[in-house]
Amino acid sequence: MAHYNSFKDEIIVEKRRSKLRAHRQITIQTRRTFVAYSFLIVPLLFFLAIRIYPTLYAFVMAFSEKGTGDFSLVNFERLLTDTVFWKALLNTFLYVIITVPIQLGLGLLIALAIEKVRRFKWLYRTIYFLPYITSVVAVSWVWKLMYDKDYGFFNEFLGWFGITPQTWLSDPKLALLCISAVMIWQSIGFSMLIFMAGLQVIPKSFYEAAKIDGSNSWSMFWKITFPLLNPTLVFLVVTGVIEALQTFTQVQNLAGSTGGPLNSTVSIAVYMYKVAFLEFNMVYAAAIAIVLFLVILVVTIIQMKLLNKSYEY
Repeated sequence: MAHYNSFKDEIIVEKRRSKLRAHRQITIQTRRTFVAYSFLIVPLLFFLAIRIYPTLYAFVMAFSEKGTGDFSLVNFERLLTDTVFWKALLNTFLYVIITVPIQLGLGLLIALAIEKVRRFKWLYRTIYFLPYITSVVAVSWVWKLMYDKDYGFFNEFLGWFGITPQTWLSDPKLALLCISAVMIWQSIGFSMLIFMAGLQVIPKSFYEAAKIDGSNSWSMFWKITFPLLNPTLVFLVVTGVIEALQTFTQVQNLAGSTGGPLNSTVSIAVYMYKVAFLEFNMVYAAAIAIVLFLVILVVTIIQMKLLNKSYEY
């Protein structure tokens, strides 16, 4: 009987120990969860304060009238008759149409060329990628000096061949193309690097099988390389278009805050800045920001629908 009672006591003690261990484990898990949320709450609050709140407040401002704060569509009605806004919208799409295809095409060509090189690939990648990581402001001012009508490199170069110097950034017909050239030059390196990453994912066995079948380089590019680069191409097109739609810094530093001459280079972002900080009409600038947001959203959705295709390796 004593032996039975002793065994029973041991079972009771063991149960208590198990409960204590489970309680400690729950406590440790709770502490870990609390610490994790403590680390997450700071960036979350920062994101809400810097991103979400200003965005929501911009929507409120866009639907209010200047000076009263009452709900109104007057800002959007003004957009319909604002010639400068429509000029900015047209210029913004011109930046997209000019820069994105050229920078992607040149980036792909450079990536394919570097892939053929056996030595010093890292050096070529670095040289072409350096402009992308260089400050946009610094790059813009260097190009502005090269565009100078009196002492710039480009007019000096034209002079070697007896060609009349150009006014470049002061010419309404050339200014937008000049800014687009700077954007293309600076973005080629990023496109090149992403395309190289996409090329390295394609299995080499596909090319070996194609060579055995007698395919040439041109045929292999269009039937193997280009289709399998579709995910890479979609990523670069979407990010490139979004970046071009938000064109601001290059115009600001090369052509000024007003997007001159004669609004020939003004983009939606530049016009929004002008209205907000030069004319101090924040509610109208908020309406322009909402339109820009909707344009980016719609264009991105259309791109994803048209370009995104699945291929099996």
